[in-house]
Amino acid sequence: MTDQQEWFVVENESKIDSPALLVFPEYISRNISAIIELTGDLSTLRPHVKTDKTPEIIQLMRDAGINKYKCATIAEAEMLAMMGVKDVLLAYQPTIVKAQRLFALMRAYPGTRFSCLVDNLRSAEMLSFLVGEKKLTVYIDLNVGMNRTGIPVGGAFMLYMKISKLQNIEIAGLHAYDGHVDDADPITRTERAKAIFAAVMALKGDIEWKEKETLELVIGGSPTFAVYSEMAGKKDDKSIQVSPGTFTLWDAGYHKLLPDLPFKVAAVLLCRVVSIINNNLLCIDLGYKSVSAENPLDKRVVFPWAPEVVPVSQSEEHMVISVPDTKKFNVGDTLYGVPWHICPTLALYERVHVVKKKRMATTWKVVARDRMINY
Repeated sequence: MTDQQEWFVVENESKIDSPALLVFPEYISRNISAIIELTGDLSTLRPHVKTDKTPEIIQLMRDAGINKYKCATIAEAEMLAMMGVKDVLLAYQPTIVKAQRLFALMRAYPGTRFSCLVDNLRSAEMLSFLVGEKKLTVYIDLNVGMNRTGIPVGGAFMLYMKISKLQNIEIAGLHAYDGHVDDADPITRTERAKAIFAAVMALKGDIEWKEKETLELVIGGSPTFAVYSEMAGKKDDKSIQVSPGTFTLWDAGYHKLLPDLPFKVAAVLLCRVVSIINNNLLCIDLGYKSVSAENPLDKRVVFPWAPEVVPVSQSEEHMVISVPDTKKFNVGDTLYGVPWHICPTLALYERVHVVKKKRMATTWKVVARDRMINY
């Protein structure tokens, strides 16, 4: 991150209580422009909004011409519908209660095409029964090696044929998430993605030949979307959509793992020294409740503008850090850090502080942080 040495400084930081998450619209917009340039076709972009959860960030993408979105929760789906988005894919196979909430959204926002994932006949039958007279659009979720959800590619043809016979269910296409393909080496990552693409495209072709209709394919995440975009471009296939998510805000984890991608960090944590323990240890106000803690301690936050800082321990409200000499610090001093994983970190904040021209200008509410908005 040495190419961004000065941009994070907030001249009126004294107006911001800590800990706080700062976002920089200028860099968000640059990241959006970069992904549009990489994909080359707005119609093939279906960003995942699990990272953003904030209408203002979504609006920056909409202003750039991106009109289709993917989400992980009913609240995210509702946020998108409230904004007038016409095409929303819930990348989740709903159980009964979640399905009822999804159907409530369909009634409340008839101008939005909601869809969801299915990977087995029983779930599809449940959705067919509960949806009533409306039609529910679904995508068949494929397990392409992550072993989290989805049906293996080899079993998907028969599942498609069975689900296609159900009343009130319309199959729009296939969905394949490859979160396990996160190799730092771009050549290895590309070869693994190409193998997945070949298998999924063979399935897609078989179904299209049988059914005499074109299927959509929603595939990939931040590490691999560029590979699939290039492959789709070579085929001139507009039915293939890619769904990266983290690109808007980026984070320290992907910055380290994927240096070949052009995105820049656009979200920074502001924290302060709350206690000086001894000659080498300080305590800052960056606990579990302020930065995602699912990773080991050395992969929760990095301090690229203070590389001498080393996290030592963490609790709910505090993080102890080691520095060469605490005499250089005072209680109340500010530190800026970059979260290793921005998606769950942003979900910890009710609001983000918006920095423009090096000044905190306003706050944006993280609307879809809530488990429920209205439905």
